[in-house]
Amino acid sequence: MVEQVRRYRPTTLLSALAEGMIEIPPVGTVVLRPLTQLVGEETTPHLSKQTPVVLLRSGDDRLAVAVDEVSSNQEVVVKSVGVQVARLAGILGATILGNGDIVLIINPVQLITRAPEPPAVFDVAPDARDEAKAAQKKIDHATELSTLSTPTVMVVDDSLTVRRVTQRLLERQGYTVLLAKDGVDALRQLQDSRPDVMLVDIEMPRMDGYDLTRNVRGNRTTADIPIIMITSRTAEKHRSTAFELGVNEYLGKPYQEDELLRLIKQYLAEKVTS
Repeated sequence: MVEQVRRYRPTTLLSALAEGMIEIPPVGTVVLRPLTQLVGEETTPHLSKQTPVVLLRSGDDRLAVAVDEVSSNQEVVVKSVGVQVARLAGILGATILGNGDIVLIINPVQLITRAPEPPAVFDVAPDARDEAKAAQKKIDHATELSTLSTPTVMVVDDSLTVRRVTQRLLERQGYTVLLAKDGVDALRQLQDSRPDVMLVDIEMPRMDGYDLTRNVRGNRTTADIPIIMITSRTAEKHRSTAFELGVNEYLGKPYQEDELLRLIKQYLAEKVTS
């Protein structure tokens, strides 16, 4: 699942880690996370003169991971681990190297689906930290200004690929985009921001699209937000359930970009005239 390995200078990688995205030719822009963060350790990434970044791929999903070191390929025998370790997300098993070291084996598929949002600023050298903070303030200020003048669309989907592809589509049309990885994340963001339109998947961890719709419609401050449900569940029973809960539109995956943009414009226009 390792598609390629590239190395980056600290200045380039630090900026990319702060954004959570990195440009990897010829693939393009890919979500970037430090390996320490993916395994639950909020520690400082080790930035060397040429820090390796591993591009993982599973199906259509890609994830770039900043790591401390990349060793040569080797064949190993995967051994099972105890119950306590097996419960840890992303652990496929373990192996014993030729020198006797015991090494855990990570499942990159679970890393891709569990990739958290990037921290605003990493704890790095003071000069770099100040630069990152200043850059983040500029981004926040620009976002605040743009939010005041442009419609906001919230994309709620547990797939990193779907979120990023939809985000790029909407941003090209001039929309401000909020990203949420499931219903719980969306409700948390709705406490601080009120999007003009919501794009919602059904199958998500912690809270699915049905429960999210119930919560949105049950809150008087968010009850009138148009909800466009985009899902791979195209059976009539799923469609009927969605409309009963108050969904405005129901699209199947993969959606047609022109149709989605037309619906968003339609509901934004109705909001202006109402």
